Order: sequence, then structure tokens, then C-alpha cells
Amino acid sequence: MARYNDKKEIRALYDVTSPYFRAMWGEHIHHGYWIRGDETREAAQNQLIDHLAGIAKIRSGDKILDVGCGMGGSSIYLAKNYQAEATGITISPVQVEMASESAAKQNVKARFLLMDADAMNFDGLFDVVWSVESISHYHDKERFFASAARLLNPDGTMAIIDWFKKANLDAVGYERSVLPIEKGMLIELGTMQDYEQHIKANGLKITHTEVMNENCAKSWDIGLEIVKDKTFWRAAAEHGLMFVRFLRAFRAMRAGFRSGNFVLGLIVASKIASPRSMRDGTVRDRSAPAKFTAL
Repeated sequence: MARYNDKKEIRALYDVTSPYFRAMWGEHIHHGYWIRGDETREAAQNQLIDHLAGIAKIRSGDKILDVGCGMGGSSIYLAKNYQAEATGITISPVQVEMASESAAKQNVKARFLLMDADAMNFDGLFDVVWSVESISHYHDKERFFASAARLLNPDGTMAIIDWFKKANLDAVGYERSVLPIEKGMLIELGTMQDYEQHIKANGLKITHTEVMNENCAKSWDIGLEIVKDKTFWRAAAEHGLMFVRFLRAFRAMRAGFRSGNFVLGLIVASKIASPRSMRDGTVRDRSAPAKFTAL
């Protein structure tokens, strides 16, 4: 079976597209989350972060590892509005540079590293492992979840939003709805149930799951309007077939939402505290989230 999430191609795609992404999509490379329905794209993208942060009970001072941080949008937002200490990792050197520049301009406590999610290496532990719309790029998801669990403090939290295919999708539905997305976006879609199994296998307790399609589908209506701009297609022609397939996949994304064969899902899980950590009082109270400061 062909695999479209080749690491070298993913790095090349984001090195090339990130400046266009910023112009096209803003500081965040992720969906928006519409509550009323009339919010701007930027407000909806911030609401997606707030939605996940609220469920994960992000607290002031939390050390957050943002895996697949893109241009640093989530890390910077969490540092600025939740007073978190964020570390973002990406395999794109262009994204590291862009994120570091943005953090410096906004004077927030966020750092960005060139690091592969398949080979995460840190001396310390984190209160939260955060990943928004990135894990579907990884070849070895089982390995990622094992590494992520090891990097969590005894009472740590895993907070994930990612792209999935519908469970028990038949071959026709896969070829029509999912395959064009995988080819264009350089991903490999599993199901939410696959992720849940990996998370449980590494000693974490799932506390919340959610299908977000209804609140997030508008992202691709906006996306298709944006890519009508010939600037993007001229750039795609200059950079080759990979970029062209990426833009063509926007239409497949909207169709996937409408059919229900594509799923945007949220999973939050907590690490089960060890008996020792409960005895010596090192477990932090995560019963109430931090209040974020509105921009």
C-alpha cells in the first residue's frame, strides 16, 4: 500500500508553503471552531485553541510541548493568554525561524526547536503534550504515543486534535473521500479509535473525546474562496506537482466533511499518577483551568 506521508516531502511542503500559509490562513495552521457562526476566521482559530485548552485544563505556568507546532501560533497563544511555558517542535527549519521571530516580536515565553516527532529527546518532563492537526503526518504513531506518554509528568495531560477517517469506512468511501486528502495533504488517516487504543496502551486515561466537524467545516468553505487567488496557483506551478496536489485537496477536504467520511476529532487524556507521586505531594491540582486573557 502506498504511503503518502513521506517525511522529506512533508518537510519540503511546509518549507515552501509556510509563507503562503501565513498570508492565506493567518498565524495558525489549523481549522477554526465556530460557535455563533459569524466569527472571523482568526477568531474561530483562536476559539479552537481555547476549546482544547479549556478541556485540557491548561493552567498558568504549565510546561507545554507543542508537537508539530507549525509557525508557532498555538504555542505563542498559550504563552500569551494562558501564561504557559511553551516549547514547539517541527521538522521544518523555515517554520522554526518564522515561529521564533513571531515569539520574539510578541515577547512571550515560547521556544521552537527543529526536532522530529518520531525522535523526541528532552531532559525534562512536561505538564501537557499538545498536538493540533499534526499526528496524521507521522509514520509510526504507536511510537509517538509511547514517547509522548514518557515525556509527561505523573499528572500530565495529552491534548490532541487531529484528522481521521470514519471508522469502518468501506473501500469505495475511502477512495472517493479519503485518498485524495491523503495524497494532497501528505498524511495517513487512522480512526479516533486507533488513537484511543495507543493512548490507553501507554497508561493514560481518556477523559474527553469529541467529533468537531459541525463547528469546523466552515474552514474549507473559506479555504476554497481563498485559493481562488491566482497567486497561489502560480506559486504551485513554480514549485511542482506536490504544491498543486495540496491546493487541489482543499476541495476534497470540504467534500470529506460533507460526507462524514473525514473526521476532525479531539481527544484529551490524563496520565494516571503513580502511588509515589501521590504520597510525596508532587501531583499538581488540575481541577480548574487558567483563565485566559482576551487579546
